[in-house]
Amino acid sequence: MLFIVMGYLWASILLYVLLGGADFGAGIIEFFTTSKNKNYVREKMYQAIGPVWEANHMWLIITIVVLFVGFPVIYTTVSTYLHIPLVIMLFGIIARGTAFTFRHYDAVIDNMQKVYNKIFIYSSFITPMFLGIIAASAVSGRIDLTATNFLDAYIFSWLNWFSISVGCFTIAICGFLAAIFIIGETDNEADRKRFVLKAKHFNIGSVVTGILVFVTAYFEGVPIANWIFGNVIGIAAISAAALSLAALWYYIRHRNHRIIRVLAGFQVTMMLLAITYSHYPNIILLKSGEHLSLIEQAGHEKTIYTLGIALLLGSLFILPALVYLLYSFHNKKADRFAERQAEHV
Repeated sequence: MLFIVMGYLWASILLYVLLGGADFGAGIIEFFTTSKNKNYVREKMYQAIGPVWEANHMWLIITIVVLFVGFPVIYTTVSTYLHIPLVIMLFGIIARGTAFTFRHYDAVIDNMQKVYNKIFIYSSFITPMFLGIIAASAVSGRIDLTATNFLDAYIFSWLNWFSISVGCFTIAICGFLAAIFIIGETDNEADRKRFVLKAKHFNIGSVVTGILVFVTAYFEGVPIANWIFGNVIGIAAISAAALSLAALWYYIRHRNHRIIRVLAGFQVTMMLLAITYSHYPNIILLKSGEHLSLIEQAGHEKTIYTLGIALLLGSLFILPALVYLLYSFHNKKADRFAERQAEHV
């Protein structure tokens, strides 16, 4: 049952990166859009990300609950030594969600709309930035359980160039995912070309920031190159990611929008697998050279068993509801398209 719980934890993190990443990318793309096109981009992003927006934080909640219930030592360590970036990320999530709601459903249209838009955009950068920082800090070997002062314990554990570079890489990936999602929502060739160009720019940005991650890791002693290229699984995963990227651009040219979304998700999945496989299940690497493992630091056997049963039973309700949500949004989108066609007749 422990491995089932671990599987749910890994899957929930992956789905939050994919679906939440595309969601955050909506605000990132909006930032890089001219003023005259912002309203159009907002409409299209809502069509593309609508189902994701409704459900993406469910995956974050599952991650937190699994860690809190099943791996309390790991949960306590992260929430203690990385509490500052965690709080900033949570503020970003709250601010972004609030701004999104008010700018769409505010009964009064006034200058506050500009405030909501800015909050939405800036928090779309802040949230993935600190999500990447937290992930990088957990494996950077900077968390010092024996620290005797505030800076060593709560600042230098995450404020370093490696963690910041991973945060920038996360922003680029989120923008790329959102651009891929929106390509299939365009109404004409000119708009399609515009978003394909944005996808190219974010693709280049992810390559540049990815190189920066390797450079900072080298200078700060994080063996990320060995994690990826030091074993067969890592090499196979990163090779599959590279091949899927080539296939993605092939299908973009041939306008197969469903396949490019699948390939974008597959690419991110393979990158995550390549980075985590070598040290998994060691989820936190400490400055002392020790680690916190999902196996060694698991909770009581009965707790893990009960948690596993709850996750399995929850899937019977959550997954069908999620499929129905996607189906409902797809039909709504089709109805809007039919209405627009009727208007032109």
